Amino acid sequence: PACEKTAVKGRWTKGPGHELFARLRQNYPELKIIAEDLGIITPEVREFIAELGLPGMKVLLFAFTEDLAENPYAPHNHIRNCVLYTGTHDNNTARGWFEEEASEAEKQRFCAYIGRKVSAEEFSEALVRMALMSVADLAIIPMQDILGLGRASRMNTPAVLKGNWEWRLLPEQLNPQLGRKLHEMLKLYARANRKPAN
Repeated sequence: PACEKTAVKGRWTKGPGHELFARLRQNYPELKIIAEDLGIITPEVREFIAELGLPGMKVLLFAFTEDLAENPYAPHNHIRNCVLYTGTHDNNTARGWFEEEASEAEKQRFCAYIGRKVSAEEFSEALVRMALMSVADLAIIPMQDILGLGRASRMNTPAVLKGNWEWRLLPEQLNPQLGRKLHEMLKLYARANRKPAN
């Protein structure tokens, strides 16, 4: 309830569903909507998202589990109609994950997946390239991952009250060399002019 300070007394209620999205599409035909389908999602919600044709989210940092072959976040299981992230604002940076959170088994699976060993310094670029190679219509890559920054540049830690949303991109972190590198990757992986599947 709106008057409560926490969600403890909250409950799920059905929203307007198809009617809402029909109105949105009628009034805003160019509107792009992404379904935030991370975490526990019921089959009913998955069916609803599919009926609407909404792209869901894929996060590469979630891919390198024991079930890698079947893991929906692994690039070989991606579909075009999805939005791919190296990580989100609620995850550690790619490098921070590799240095501090990834198990040895996850690191080994990642290296086996790309066919070579990588250091913590190389991991972010390897993950960025993997995101750009994906068939996903849209790849969203946090600047912290493009710059290869570690945990100190993490954007948000859920359930932690202090120290969040403080990271800032500084002008000196951008340079022509980085711009050329990104431009080349976008061209190489056909991201510069990619058209969505639907």
